[in-house]
Amino acid sequence: MNQGYREDDGLILESDADEQLLIYIPFTQIIKLHSIVIKGPEEEAHRHFETSQNMVSRTPDKSLSVPIAYSSRVVLGPKTVKLYSNKEHMGFSNVNDFPPSDTAVLSTENLKVTAVWKPSSFEVCQIPKCSKLTIFIEDNQSESELTKVQKIALYGSTVETTDMKGLKKIEDQH
Repeated sequence: MNQGYREDDGLILESDADEQLLIYIPFTQIIKLHSIVIKGPEEEAHRHFETSQNMVSRTPDKSLSVPIAYSSRVVLGPKTVKLYSNKEHMGFSNVNDFPPSDTAVLSTENLKVTAVWKPSSFEVCQIPKCSKLTIFIEDNQSESELTKVQKIALYGSTVETTDMKGLKKIEDQH
């Protein structure tokens, strides 16, 4: 069953000023975060054209050798990802002032598959009670000025909280 835009791989979040992204997610309930999926677009081909006279050379048989174009592969998906639990008012200017709840360095293979990223600290549940999550994408795979994210999915469960109004005082009986 398709649930709106959730499975649309054509939707992409991309940075606009540099390679960094800061994503703030408030929850309506307290959650215990188990794992996260971060999917970046696969490689994008960029073609660079050279027209410089310096690129013209003569081969041993005196014919001209002119490179017309070359192409390179650039991966614009996230590389260093830091998670901050229950922090408010974080911005690019102060994000490094706080210790992250967890950090992962993703590989290009991590970004190609929608495998669940489970850093070791998630396995022992370092984020057991989260009401807000900030995801800081520090850089990307290609050290480019543009970072693209295709999908972020969070997996966890709600934490049952005690309704303090429903508690009754137990009186001492002597």
